[in-house]
Amino acid sequence: MNLSAPFIHRPVATALLSLAVVLAGVLAFFKLPVAPLPQVDFPTISVSASLPGANPETMASSVATPLERSLGSIAGITEMTSSSTQGSSRITLQFDLSRDIDGAARDVQGAINAARSMLPTSLRSNPTYNKRNPSSAPILVLALTSPTLDQGQLYDVGSTILAQRIAQIKGVAEVQVGGSSLPAVRIELNPNQLNQYEIALDTVRQVVTSANANGPKGILENDSTNWQVYTNDQLRKASEYRGLVVAYRNGAAVRLSDVARVEDSVEDLFNMGFYNNQRAILLVISRQSSANIIETVDSIRAALPQMRSMLPGDVELIVAQDRTPSIRASLSEAEHTLVIAVGLVIMVVLLFLRNGRAALIPSVAVPVSLIGTFVVMYLCGYSLNTMSLMALIVATGFVVDDAIVVLENISRHIEDGMSPLRAALIGSREVGFTVLSMSLSLIAVFIPILLMGDIVGRLFREFAVTLSASILVSLVVSLTLTPMMCARLLKTPAQTKPPGRISRALERFFDRTLRIYERSLKWALKYSLVTLIVLILTIGLNVYLYVKVPKGFFPQQDTGQLMGFVRADQGTSFQAMTPKLEYFRKVVLADPAVESMVGYSGGRGGSNSSFMMIQLKPVAVRKVSVDAVINRLRGKLSNVAGAQMFMVPNQDIRIGGRSSRSSYQYTLMASELSALREWMPKVQQVLAKMPELADVDTDVEDKGQQISLSIDRETATRLGVDMSLISAVLNNSFTQRQVSVIYNTLNQYRVVMEVDQRYAQNADALNQVS
Repeated sequence: MNLSAPFIHRPVATALLSLAVVLAGVLAFFKLPVAPLPQVDFPTISVSASLPGANPETMASSVATPLERSLGSIAGITEMTSSSTQGSSRITLQFDLSRDIDGAARDVQGAINAARSMLPTSLRSNPTYNKRNPSSAPILVLALTSPTLDQGQLYDVGSTILAQRIAQIKGVAEVQVGGSSLPAVRIELNPNQLNQYEIALDTVRQVVTSANANGPKGILENDSTNWQVYTNDQLRKASEYRGLVVAYRNGAAVRLSDVARVEDSVEDLFNMGFYNNQRAILLVISRQSSANIIETVDSIRAALPQMRSMLPGDVELIVAQDRTPSIRASLSEAEHTLVIAVGLVIMVVLLFLRNGRAALIPSVAVPVSLIGTFVVMYLCGYSLNTMSLMALIVATGFVVDDAIVVLENISRHIEDGMSPLRAALIGSREVGFTVLSMSLSLIAVFIPILLMGDIVGRLFREFAVTLSASILVSLVVSLTLTPMMCARLLKTPAQTKPPGRISRALERFFDRTLRIYERSLKWALKYSLVTLIVLILTIGLNVYLYVKVPKGFFPQQDTGQLMGFVRADQGTSFQAMTPKLEYFRKVVLADPAVESMVGYSGGRGGSNSSFMMIQLKPVAVRKVSVDAVINRLRGKLSNVAGAQMFMVPNQDIRIGGRSSRSSYQYTLMASELSALREWMPKVQQVLAKMPELADVDTDVEDKGQQISLSIDRETATRLGVDMSLISAVLNNSFTQRQVSVIYNTLNQYRVVMEVDQRYAQNADALNQVS
């Protein structure tokens, strides 16, 4: 049976079929998405909830625990972690690789709904979820700056206009707006004045709440006209609140301005964001676990002109950080390497065959096989990434073998005097099953990789399938196009021109090489014992090198981006943190390898922590690796008293859903919190002494300063003061409590009440609360 005979006898049909494969491959190439690596992210969902003013212990017990209990019943969860900070809790759910992220999201929403009855009634809104991994670095950071607008107004523009528009783009999981907070009317109470007038804090709250209403008013209607009833029940500016009557004393009205400072400000004063040397509002954009980075960033960039047209004229929207340039550069290098590999294969074939017609045949078979592989990649839903392109580079050496085996056997018959057509028929029949067995044996090597599970199997599966597909396409080409071209292009010895001077020189070189090989082979056969000893030594050397060579899961990438985490001592105030952050910022920007940086402080992370993203210059400009930059900066940043900055290179693969300040994490677990508190510092001290490790830190913060109030319940009961009233008074005083809502057309703003910061700087402030 000759599998190639129909294709040899029908050269036009064979050529058209090959052309169709090439055209389909070219079309598939431009349709393939671009990514740094195959899709290996674990399906991860992050659930967050906020309760302004609540301390971490309250958030953990009243918010995180009920949510964990409900979320823990979802099928397919491989890891669930939670962290609670001042006023916020975040629970990260990591699912099995086989779990569909959309189905998991529906289960998460159902669990949140089921837990709602167990959550505090004072929650500002229901807990929300995002299909993203908190430990993954952002894919894009935008900065908003303005010479005229303040930070609160810029934040309003970013959260109201831009964040919602960006969140609608396919692939975007979350848009975090940092650097400030929404505009608000702030009421900063003077406790001395309140005590003088004998006015309780809750009285002020009730007055403010009742003075700002937004309820239905109804309509008036007669036989011909309908009137909508409107009132001025909404107070929108600080000036409208100052005249509110809080109480009457001695027949005179006590107004809000008499006992408080009322200003147009922001919800949270303890926030700051910057872009290089400018104050800025940052939009930190994260992708969904299954989204393609390049496509998502391109979609966002395409929408930027429209979004800029929606902004006020004095607001500038800047692309501060972009994850994709290094990805595009690495893929471009891989594509160039693939082209060079194909060119080298063709050159070697031409050099050894020394016949232009003969060399043309494998030179056509190689690109046809590789281009045809793009069709299989597209049908499998793969992408152009480092692994798939590496598979094509490796496949270049495999796909040429089949064509050369068929070509050599057909050429042998032609040199024996057969016509090219007959030689193609006989030669292809002789080696057809040999080529088939060669290809299948190569594919069999990759079967174990296809059967591998977990993230390693997911990472290398695309490599194995792409390489196997190229070998299969090469097999088809070698049994169809290659023998057909041999029958049409090759000539008999009588039709071949005499070899030229270059061909004769190459022939002498190959003869000399063959003689050297013959002598070395005779020596190896003569001294077989020495050859065997060399073999044993080589095996032993390989074993030794295997033991000594450093091992790891995946090489550290130099993506040109660093994530920086600044953390001050527990209990450090936002005011004390600001100059430390300024020092870190100036030192990093002064480094010659740094191109730009963005960051923000405060907010959900707490007053003693900050987050930065550092963009490095291209490798050709900075001349040093990312590790060298980190080591250089580490020495300059280590002399700040009471604060540390940890820097981690941005990586494409992050295992686990727990955000970290380091490249590696060690999780310590115990059934009792006391055991964790006992062993955590011991383990940390031992790890810190290891020379291989640097910047050993823990994410537990339980040693901050605190003030504990011990309530005399018996006396409180006798005076008619219950615990809820005490909690409410403290909440009114020290938590930036949101006591009312201002409804605008595009967003809702808050009225925030607390004791003036001048009267809330130490424990003595508690004596003034009433």
